[in-house]
Amino acid sequence: MISLDEIKQAQEAISKLARCTPLEYSTSLTNLTGNEIYLKAENLQKTGSFKIRGAYNKIRLLSPEERKKGVLAASAGNHAQGVAYAASFAGIKSTIVMPETAPLTKISATKSYGAEVVLHGENYDDAYQKADEIRAETGQIFIHAFNDPAVISGQGTLGLEIFAQLPDVDVVLAPIGGGGLIAGTALALKELNPRIKLIGVQTAGAPAMYLSKQLDKLHYLKSVSTIADGIAIKRPGDLTFEIIRRYVDDILTVDDEEISSAILFLLERAKLVVEGAGAVGVAALIHGKLAVRGKKIAVVLSGGNIDVNIVSRIIERGLVKTGRSVRLVTSIPDRPGELRKLLQLVAEAKANVIGVYHERVEPQVPLGKAKVELRLETKNKQHAEGIVYFLAKEGYQVQLI
Repeated sequence: MISLDEIKQAQEAISKLARCTPLEYSTSLTNLTGNEIYLKAENLQKTGSFKIRGAYNKIRLLSPEERKKGVLAASAGNHAQGVAYAASFAGIKSTIVMPETAPLTKISATKSYGAEVVLHGENYDDAYQKADEIRAETGQIFIHAFNDPAVISGQGTLGLEIFAQLPDVDVVLAPIGGGGLIAGTALALKELNPRIKLIGVQTAGAPAMYLSKQLDKLHYLKSVSTIADGIAIKRPGDLTFEIIRRYVDDILTVDDEEISSAILFLLERAKLVVEGAGAVGVAALIHGKLAVRGKKIAVVLSGGNIDVNIVSRIIERGLVKTGRSVRLVTSIPDRPGELRKLLQLVAEAKANVIGVYHERVEPQVPLGKAKVELRLETKNKQHAEGIVYFLAKEGYQVQLI
């Protein structure tokens, strides 16, 4: 079992490289949940996630002979960047195996930190198998993403920081993939104050540790599917599981829609860019998964390395779901001035037109008519529905899409 002293030693060592990230009070989440909410912004950490903590702690403990061989890791992205950056800082060679599906931003960043990147498979577990083959061929020192005492000790430094920043914290919410982050954090905090509750959050598309805790034995998944690629793990660690079993009070799950809404919430209300894995704790809060009131809660935002294309899709979907972006279809007489008349009515309804499609030759469009599809920027669902009602009063048959 890892000791609190080992985590404290790791904290002293990694202070040369890793930042002490802020723990920011969130007025929005406090008002929404009835608890006092603080956000531990590891998305602002060097390389964009907490992973550099464990990676550097492992690397600093290597012998001179091991350093000469170089290091090897498998990762969906954040551990890759942490190992690459820490290895570069230590002046040793690194090879990282990443899934072919890893976000381009994470692949590019890993290369920029000096690592040789090998792309293989669809997920972390496929990449891990390939890395094991490379290790057997080259003798490089493998740095596990989570199931390693030195890595877990490094991640546990995050728990020491939370305790120093908020000594009277009641609950800590942290994401779980393989379990390294919450294992180290939970061990540190529970050893400092056993009354602190540690709650893990997993995605419903990859709930291996959740099921393991429910069954009280390690459970492996055949497949995973989630936008939270950083915690899309089929096989959690046996070492992390034993620590979680002892120190973690509960594990919750959230689905991809809930994670997407949390990412958008953090963008709009906290002005923070957070990836899917990092947003699961906030997703659990805003969707009522945690049944507590009046507590001081620290939520770990474990990383911010999200592909901008995914951000774009999440924003668009979020606008549609909240009624701030709508499409409506109607028909108008096919004669000059009718489109202008329709657009004038939309303007009177205080909607902003951001797209117009006008068609009169489709077979289903009656002769003498034209189909018009409008994409509108609106205030909310009630505003959109009010526009439909207003246009109907003016004689238009309108379908809201």
